Amino acid sequence: MEGKWRSLQTNSFKLPDLSAIFLPDSLQNSNKTRGKLMSSNAATFNAASDAAGHDKHPPGLYALFGTEMWERFSFYSMLALFTLYLRDPTEGFGWTASEATSLYANYLMFVYASPLIGGFIADRFTGYRKAVMIGGFFFMAGHGLLSIPAVWAVYLALTCLVIGNGFFKPNVSTMVGNLYPEGSHLKDRAYNIFYMGINVGAMLAPIVMEVVRAYFGFHAAFAVAAFGMVISVAILWKFKNIVEDPNALADRQTARANRAAGIVETPAEIEHVDDGGDAAKARNKQSLMDTVPDWKRVAALIVIFLIVIVFWMVFHQNGSTLTYWADDNTAWNVTGTISNAINPMWIIILTFPLVWFWGFLDKRGKEPSTPTKMAFGMLLTGLSFFVLWYAATLGEGKTYTAAEMQGGSFRINERVVNNLKAEGMSAETLEKVMAAKTDEGKNLIDDVKFSPETDKATGVKTEGSDRLIAAIDKVAPGEGSKYKDSILKHAYLFQVSPFWLLLAYGILSLGELMLSPMGLSLVSKVAPIRMRGLMMGGWFVATAIGNKLTMIGIYWSIWYQSKFFIVLGCMALFMAVVLALLLKPLKKAMPGV
Repeated sequence: MEGKWRSLQTNSFKLPDLSAIFLPDSLQNSNKTRGKLMSSNAATFNAASDAAGHDKHPPGLYALFGTEMWERFSFYSMLALFTLYLRDPTEGFGWTASEATSLYANYLMFVYASPLIGGFIADRFTGYRKAVMIGGFFFMAGHGLLSIPAVWAVYLALTCLVIGNGFFKPNVSTMVGNLYPEGSHLKDRAYNIFYMGINVGAMLAPIVMEVVRAYFGFHAAFAVAAFGMVISVAILWKFKNIVEDPNALADRQTARANRAAGIVETPAEIEHVDDGGDAAKARNKQSLMDTVPDWKRVAALIVIFLIVIVFWMVFHQNGSTLTYWADDNTAWNVTGTISNAINPMWIIILTFPLVWFWGFLDKRGKEPSTPTKMAFGMLLTGLSFFVLWYAATLGEGKTYTAAEMQGGSFRINERVVNNLKAEGMSAETLEKVMAAKTDEGKNLIDDVKFSPETDKATGVKTEGSDRLIAAIDKVAPGEGSKYKDSILKHAYLFQVSPFWLLLAYGILSLGELMLSPMGLSLVSKVAPIRMRGLMMGGWFVATAIGNKLTMIGIYWSIWYQSKFFIVLGCMALFMAVVLALLLKPLKKAMPGV
């Protein structure tokens, strides 16, 4: 068995049939399609392996890449549509925004907390691969139930999805680490590649769902999400024999037996072991780790979990306040949906260069430890919000004109006009106001007392908004007051170059790559073998708490936008400093990582 497995990792190794990863069985019979797909995907994955240096990743990594990519496609497809579905009066249930948001928030809380239980069950009872399969079937059931137009089906679907994520998410991540021998230096890079699969699925989901929903409706879109999960489970089943490394499994069983028997080398003994190759280095690293009591390793991971809560709180502003800023304050048509695709796009662009960079440093003996990478990731997260802070200051405190008399006509800010049209104000009303001549204009606005208004969120002063509202009211009684909030909102808006948004997302995404997949890798390296699934679940609980704390976004409409960005940036930088100060004691608790 050992010789057979090692032969898989030689330079003559052939990639598994990746058409099974990316296409359903019905499409695999096309030789033309298969050939094109194999050539492109093989090149992609070989590039990833080459980027890691001369070492080759085991074939199971690519199977798990595809499994997770399609699962995340399914997961994010549901998130993209869920609240819209609940609020839709035709296909959905006509819920209010607050009702839909409340259920959505509760779902997210439970779906990210459930991996703690799912990881524990996998550790103790089912094993990881079986747990992932169970989770996949619950996911399929959940998405299928959402295609039934009934409230009871929604609640039953959410229950299935929470259970499915609990079984699936921590254990597929654990399986990636279990492909490698204990102490392997390839784990960090493997998790970077695996993480790219997550983001491919996350990027495709909202785009595909928007198209399917527009042409076929919500229920068809949920059915597509369920089909994505079918592909995910089919991949895992087809490649079930290669998603575990027999050598790595034997290493873990030996380590567990040695620890149970009290056979643990001392650090002094380990230092005298021949360091003549990668395998020896991996054994030495794991032997060092085995000298640390389990409770210290668990405590060190809990410290990491507490620190990354702040990262997730800051990072997941991309689903709320950063989306608002992209919608309102960038000088091109960046919709909220498109702006949400910027982050996964950056992840896909940056993954291979970063994997190559870690391999480059490793060959020179200069690759930083995993906790050090995470500290840099937190630092970059803070810097990305400093970029947003600077961009927000560019327009704050300035004065903008909503409407004014110019050349005998009443001129209205073009952005205000376009928005009023979009919100349903009649073109006839707008034409009457904008075409007002001097005499008529005096009748419309002369008796309106001018009083500049200041937006408390930006400090922007607006002139003429009160005159515009009064003028519209006189042409069409009640119309100006009806659209007052819209007039004020769009008169206050200042817009900056989209370069700032793209730059901030690029830095934030690089920080994410240095922190999130590294956290998964760290759990795989440090968690005691008997608790690996449970501790992977703990990582996702930290994510859940961070998601809940994104409620800090309520200050978006209270503070200046620049203040909001600088506060979050400083919080991330503070935690980066805390993590940097803790590196020395953390390295003692998790040596060799």
